[in-house]
Amino acid sequence: MAGAVDPQEYRGARRRLVENLQQQGIRDLSVLHAIDSVPRHLFVPTGVRHRAYEDSALPIGSGQTISQPSIHARYLELLNLKGTEKVLEIGTGSGYQTALLSRLASQVFSIERIPALLEKAREVLQQMKLNNISFMLGDGTLGWSQFAPFDAILVGAAAPEIPVAYVEQLAEGGRLLIPLGDRDEQVLSLFTRHGEKLERRDIAPVRFVPLVGKHSWES
Repeated sequence: MAGAVDPQEYRGARRRLVENLQQQGIRDLSVLHAIDSVPRHLFVPTGVRHRAYEDSALPIGSGQTISQPSIHARYLELLNLKGTEKVLEIGTGSGYQTALLSRLASQVFSIERIPALLEKAREVLQQMKLNNISFMLGDGTLGWSQFAPFDAILVGAAAPEIPVAYVEQLAEGGRLLIPLGDRDEQVLSLFTRHGEKLERRDIAPVRFVPLVGKHSWES
C-alpha cells in the first residue's frame, strides 16, 4: 500500500457515484465534494476493488463491511457539518468514513476495537496525508472523554440504547447519530442536545453490525 495516491485513478467512476448520489437526493455540496475527492477503492480489499464505486456494502475482513456510499452520504448530510466541528467516530472500520469526515470537520477522533482494521485504516489515511485524525484502539462504547465534548458523534454500529458516555460527551447543540434496536433491525436516530435533554428524530430503518462493548452488546 506504499506510494502516493493518484487523484485521477478511478476518477470517472467516482464522478458517476456522485451523480448517482445526487439522483438519490443527496444535496449537501460539501458531502458530495468529499465523496468525489476520497478514493474509496483504497479502503476495500484488492479482490473487490473493481466494485469500489458501486452503491453497495463490501466486505473488508474481520467479519466487517464498508457501508454503501449512499449510507455514508446520508449519515454525513444529516450531521450538517460546517467544517469547524470536533467529531467522534465510533468504528473506524475501513477508514473511508474517517477520510470523508476529515474533509468535513476540523478534528476527527476515531475509535476501533479490531486491531487489524485500525492498522489498515491508519496506513491508508497516512498515505493520503490526512493530518486532522486521531485514532484509538479500544471500546467504542466508552467514547473518548479526554477530548470531549464533541460537536458530533457518529456511531457505525447498532446498540440497544445510547451508551451513557455519548450523552456525557456530547456538546451543547451537538448531534449524535446512532442506529438503535435489536441485533437484526434498527432505526437510524439523530439526537440533538439541548441542555440536559436530547431531542430525538428517527430517520429510517437500517441494518448495522452490533456495537460491541461494555455499554452495549457483549461480543
